[in-house]
Amino acid sequence: MALDKPYTDVPGTIIFDAEQSRKGYWLNQFCMSLMKAENREKFKANERAYLDEWAMTEEQKQAVLARDLNWCMRTGGNIYFLAKIGATDGKSFQQMAGSMTGMTEDEYRAMMIKGGRSVEGNRYIGENGDAQAQNQPQGAAGQQSSAAGKKA
Repeated sequence: MALDKPYTDVPGTIIFDAEQSRKGYWLNQFCMSLMKAENREKFKANERAYLDEWAMTEEQKQAVLARDLNWCMRTGGNIYFLAKIGATDGKSFQQMAGSMTGMTEDEYRAMMIKGGRSVEGNRYIGENGDAQAQNQPQGAAGQQSSAAGKKA
């Protein structure tokens, strides 16, 4: 019997539930391995070879290599485990969170200081708030990457 998941209609939100946990088990185990200095060194020396030591899906490996945290989360990654990748790259959690919205670190910080995103227009998929897919990515960083993608 499938579980009813009414929370799947919240825009811009991936709930880390039991299903996501099962899907991301090896991805999250890889992330936890980065807590050890020798594993961080091994990963940084040859990222693909280190990822191939893990029973992750190819999609998960590609998401890690792209450093696309939203993609990692869609494939079962838990943000608290994924933070180990950012730490390995020398990034703060604030920088990582900003990258998930297409904002620069300064833009993300300013948004959070102002109280974060408004719930207006962001309660359900299909509204027109700033967390809705049609309004992503936000900020200067997201606009630059979108423009670069259009040129390619």
